[in-house]
Amino acid sequence: MKKIVLVLFVGLLGFTMTAQDAAAKIEFKTETVDYGEIAKGSDGVRVFEFTNTGDAPLIVSKVSSSCGCTIPKKPEAPILPGKTGEISVKYDTNRVGPIRKAITVISNADTPTKVLKIKGEVKAIDGK
Repeated sequence: MKKIVLVLFVGLLGFTMTAQDAAAKIEFKTETVDYGEIAKGSDGVRVFEFTNTGDAPLIVSKVSSSCGCTIPKKPEAPILPGKTGEISVKYDTNRVGPIRKAITVISNADTPTKVLKIKGEVKAIDGK
């Protein structure tokens, strides 16, 4: 009986160690989105595309921005290995001036925290 318990324990320990080797990996097409020069009040939505290049499902648990003028949206479902996902970011283009914001992505990837950036400039139209 002791031998059976020992064999089961060693087998379970080996399975657990193998399962831990599987990891999700997040690779973004680009980590910076450049709005360029855009007009006040124009569409402020941009998308960061990424791929799970790991061998375990990728779960994006939190996406936050450096200010309330930038609203990121994370994927709700896990991203399976080899599949792509997106994080959309909406910037309030009613604010005239330069855009320099950071978006922090937290996931179960081998690099759990990534910082994405948006940049550009919102220009007033006809002095408005």
